[in-house]
Amino acid sequence: MATTKAPEDDYTAEPFVPEHPDLADLRRAAVGCRGCPLHRDATQTVFGAGAEDARVMLVGEQPGDQEDRQGRPFVGPAGKLLDRALAEAGIDPGAAYVTNAVKHFKFTRAEPGKRRIHKAPTLREMSACGPWLAAELALVEPELIVILGATVGKALLGSSFRVTQVRGTVLEQEIHGRPERLVPTVHPSSVLRADDREGAYRGLVSDLKVAARALS
Repeated sequence: MATTKAPEDDYTAEPFVPEHPDLADLRRAAVGCRGCPLHRDATQTVFGAGAEDARVMLVGEQPGDQEDRQGRPFVGPAGKLLDRALAEAGIDPGAAYVTNAVKHFKFTRAEPGKRRIHKAPTLREMSACGPWLAAELALVEPELIVILGATVGKALLGSSFRVTQVRGTVLEQEIHGRPERLVPTVHPSSVLRADDREGAYRGLVSDLKVAARALS
């Protein structure tokens, strides 16, 4: 007897993305996304947040534990640090659009019942979620994208991407069929894990100042 193939086995969100949507349409549709297996364990979809006319879009890797529980991006400790760094760099956090390349929290547990530990998404999972990011970019049409971390950089710019080599520079690249300007930097969660947290924070602010100048 043939088994029925589940939608997530195709590893693409394409069938779930509505035609001619606005951001509210996208957000509603993303709730029901079954484009990859990550939806099975996550609490909920965590879609992007911000104004449709935002000049800058910040793209992280995936939601974390707090984001998964609250259903909003960058609301945990890393998000609070990012807001502080943006403001210090001269970018109004409230005027930015923030999202993640993957819309569901991927995690593991050391033991049953213990806290959930972030696990990096695979390139296949990030590619499956790509249609959502493409739709966000098409609607927001940001003047600048800030890439937060190596994993999302590899997903958008290819496997040779090294955040340490290009952070704090303005790149021009085609992303999902659109010519974009990008400034790569580290993910704010890496600042929280750094031995020299103050030095890592200053580096993040320095990169974001490059983004602020590119927007001026």
